[in-house]
Amino acid sequence: MNTSLTPEPAAEVATPVSPAVAVPEAASAAPAAPAPTARTLLKQLQQQFPPFRDCLPLSIGIDKQIMAQIPGIDKKLMRTALGIHTGSQRYLRVMEKATVRYDLDGTAGAEVTDVHRKHAKEVLKERLKKEADRKKAERDAAAEEEAARVRQDKLALLTAKFSKKG
Repeated sequence: MNTSLTPEPAAEVATPVSPAVAVPEAASAAPAAPAPTARTLLKQLQQQFPPFRDCLPLSIGIDKQIMAQIPGIDKKLMRTALGIHTGSQRYLRVMEKATVRYDLDGTAGAEVTDVHRKHAKEVLKERLKKEADRKKAERDAAAEEEAARVRQDKLALLTAKFSKKG
C-alpha cells in the first residue's frame, strides 16, 4: 500500500461533510504539517524581535513579554526556545561583557548584574573545558588504537618470520 496516497482519500471524504465534521479535517491536517519545534520558534523570534536577532542580553521576564506579543504560543515550547537562545555560546559571550538588558522592542532596560556576568563566564569556561576534554579523549583513543594496530602488525611480521623456519 502506498502511504503517500493514504491521506488524500481521507481529505476528499472530509471535505464535503458538514462543518461539525470539518474540525477533524483540521486536526488531521495538523499532523501532516511539521510540528512546531523550539528551533523554528526561535527563528521566528529572531525574525520578529531585534534583541533575539542581534543576540542582545534579554530582560528578565522576557517570556511574559513574548506571551503578550504572541498570544496562544505554547509556553513549554517558548521556554525551550529561550533556553536554546540563552544557552548558546554566542549569547553567553555577549552576557560576559554586557551592562544592559533589552526588551523585545530593543529598548534598554535593567542592568546586567555581576552575578549574571560571572555565571555566563563560568558556564562558558565549563563548556570549553568539557569540549577540550572530549577532544583529548578522542585523540587518546585514536592514538591507542593506532598503537594497537602497530603492535598487531609487528606480531604478524614476527609470526610470519619464525613460522617459515620451522
